[in-house]
Amino acid sequence: MTDQKIRVRFAPSPTGPLHIGGVRTALYNYFFAKKLGGRFILRIEDTDQTRFVPGAERYIMDSLKWSGITIDEGIEQGGEFAPYRQSDRKHLYRKYADELIAKGNAYYAFDTPEELEAMRKQLETEKAPNTSYCPANRGSMKNSLTLSKSEVEEKLKAGNPYVIRFNMPANEELLATDLIRGEVHVNTSTLDDKVLFKSDGMPTYHLANVVDDYLMKISHVIRGEEWLPSLPLHVLLYRSFGWENAMPQFAHLPLLLKPDGKGKLSKRDADKLGFPVFPLQWTDPATGEISSGYKESGYFPEAFINILAFLGWNPGTEQELFSMEQLSEAFSIDHIHKAGARFDFEKAKWFNHQYLIKKTDKELAEIFLPFLLEKGVNADPSKVEFICSLVKERVNFVKEMWEQASFFFIAPDVYDAEVIKKRWKPEVPAILKEVSELLSTLEEFSAESIHNALHHFLESRQYNFGQIMNCLRLAMVGTSKGPDLPVIMEFLGKEEVISRISKAVNSIE
Repeated sequence: MTDQKIRVRFAPSPTGPLHIGGVRTALYNYFFAKKLGGRFILRIEDTDQTRFVPGAERYIMDSLKWSGITIDEGIEQGGEFAPYRQSDRKHLYRKYADELIAKGNAYYAFDTPEELEAMRKQLETEKAPNTSYCPANRGSMKNSLTLSKSEVEEKLKAGNPYVIRFNMPANEELLATDLIRGEVHVNTSTLDDKVLFKSDGMPTYHLANVVDDYLMKISHVIRGEEWLPSLPLHVLLYRSFGWENAMPQFAHLPLLLKPDGKGKLSKRDADKLGFPVFPLQWTDPATGEISSGYKESGYFPEAFINILAFLGWNPGTEQELFSMEQLSEAFSIDHIHKAGARFDFEKAKWFNHQYLIKKTDKELAEIFLPFLLEKGVNADPSKVEFICSLVKERVNFVKEMWEQASFFFIAPDVYDAEVIKKRWKPEVPAILKEVSELLSTLEEFSAESIHNALHHFLESRQYNFGQIMNCLRLAMVGTSKGPDLPVIMEFLGKEEVISRISKAVNSIE
């Protein structure tokens, strides 16, 4: 392995939308490959055709593209080890299953579903330590280890359904190494004889995965913790084929946990708490149910990958904001945690805010303009840029700018009841009429001239400055929020400001 080139793969199954845990797995593989000058491969593992979901494969590729993950070899990119979709490679696997049978490392099993169920129930009744199809009980089942050679040949010739199972060694102490968790010790008596080849003529994940990793010269397998129980079998498969010297190094990533740390993060949990678990919006082809995505929720891809990068890894420094290139450079398997990583939704929003305020006003305006058009507002792009400069510090997402800036385009129809109760005293309408007359006389309607005129006016009349300015803001905005009031008024223009004062005086009792 020491002389082998760095080659990693992300190998999802097209059984539905890609979970953010899967995107994180792809990211870590990508970072590892880029840092070491290696290759990142996308392989679609669709051996389980019963769980195939139309559109899922396209969704996976679109998600990686949006996240900024560049694929070196894959379905669309091609490569010297093509094809990269397992269903297009199914002609390859049977010979490897046959090879294992010839070596005595696998066997035919002819048991019916009813016989398998009866076996499990009996073992449960007997309280056997292992109730699966394993070395301890396979001797009582219908397979090529218990049947005579002629009986096996007769069943094969007759076309009897069968699967090919791995011949698990009995009571062997197995040592495997994980780059994150260290040495993993397993006794094979706790393992079962996994199915390697199914009755439908397709390999299972275990056989296809190992064969493809070998044929594609994968140097490191970086995958989720849920695959850790499969590690002993995969190590034994490499040994059975005589491929020990070509076996990749394994690293099993920590789980993504709920915000409270109690259990794996699921779509149901995220729905309850109000955040997505998918990178892009997904429409279930069977039910039509729509699940939200980070893209459609307003996250920038660079914020999204920064969020995921820190779920289970840290650079060992205080730095939190990284570009994709910086993440690739800083990444190290040594800094991946063993414990599960809690998803912090508030921190995710913070990341997006950091990337939002780093964007130029022009970039933000280009994103915000379509939101304005949806609201029926056809605004001057240069004015929208100015608005973005005023409100971007107040929001986490571009779409939230409408809530912060709608008053720039539409006069308020409703006024904040709390502000009215606190500030709108009987004398206010008359004072605001005076303010309106004052503003109408200003030749230069700039923020500075408005500020100076109002201050001089209120001081000379000894009016309550806070009260009147808050009521004036109420007339302009409808609430007590917003940027500097003279700046708002300059943007609106003299005519609109006077109109809004009149509307507020006539509307608020």
